[in-house]
Amino acid sequence: MAELTVTAALQELSSSIPWHQAADWDVSGLTLGDPQQPVRTAAVCHEVTLEVAAALAEEPVDLLVTYHPLLFRPVRTLRAGGGPEGLAFRLIRMGTALAVAHTAFDACPGGAADALADRLGLRETTGFGPMETAPQIKVVTFVPASHAEEVAEALASAGAGRIGNYRGCSYRSEGVGAFVAAAGAAPVVGEAGEDNRVPEVRLEMVAPVSARDKLVAALARAHPYEEPAFDIYPVSANLPRVGRVGFLDMKLSPERSARHVAGTLGLEAVRCGGMDVYSEYGAQVAVAPGSGGAWLTSAAAAGARLVVTGDVSHHQMAQARHLGMGVIDPGHAATEAPGMKRLWKVVSEVIPHTLDLTGLSPGPRIRIRGSWR
Repeated sequence: MAELTVTAALQELSSSIPWHQAADWDVSGLTLGDPQQPVRTAAVCHEVTLEVAAALAEEPVDLLVTYHPLLFRPVRTLRAGGGPEGLAFRLIRMGTALAVAHTAFDACPGGAADALADRLGLRETTGFGPMETAPQIKVVTFVPASHAEEVAEALASAGAGRIGNYRGCSYRSEGVGAFVAAAGAAPVVGEAGEDNRVPEVRLEMVAPVSARDKLVAALARAHPYEEPAFDIYPVSANLPRVGRVGFLDMKLSPERSARHVAGTLGLEAVRCGGMDVYSEYGAQVAVAPGSGGAWLTSAAAAGARLVVTGDVSHHQMAQARHLGMGVIDPGHAATEAPGMKRLWKVVSEVIPHTLDLTGLSPGPRIRIRGSWR
């Protein structure tokens, strides 16, 4: 059996953590370490803290998968000390590669959003809150039907055609290509100097813009034509959805809804707002892990009358009320906590010797007893 490297491990994890589907502003995938380093041991944490670094000093691992990014903003130096730069320096000295899941794991099937919805008992859930990922392109080419499969496979191998957990995705339509081959040309089909009409397949595939050069090279190698025609243009396509909306099995009053959320997440109390407008027992409930205040309009459009998410500001609370929704804010970390055990399970299925450091808190949890607004 071939030795598992960091690159190979992340590739195996990509079906459960689609690294390329992180938000365009986010950090995702390998951020520290040698891609070719062998991986025999791993660990998973919510956030890289001094406590996590201390645990790894006691039991070193080859790969650390963290939910929150460590180096979220650009840094000028990496040197011993406190803060993210100092923790990054410690990981490098220990020989521990670092990969970040974050929004790539939020939106994916079975990820942090689904975990929060499941923990609260939501059923019949659907996604809401489309999230812009890294820039994407669509490559379109025109090829004889006899070579369409070969060209599609070449483009897929170069990074095209990935949509969620699906690979090799393409759209094909039949048509007629028209051309006149000039003197000196060597057309594969048709005749030089003639007005040719040739049956062709229009082949379309999406891809990250970072794969553009590889796609053009792969297309040129696989396409049978001397001068293959192709288009490449930017698209905003197949956006992952950061939240979930569904129904609770039980019909709860606003006050009991708040108590249900607090009790289920193991909290003494939660912040609440706009609960006087949330009066429909059995109405749809939306959840978004982390800071979900930016998704209130999207939650309302999905039919939600109650939103559970963290870090909701005063103005966002007021916005929710105007939208006819109540808000329950258990705090940032509390809404992400249900997804952490799932993250550990995903990694441990690929790397059996994986430490569970998800219980080391990413920071203080502030619990505020709020009043109805």
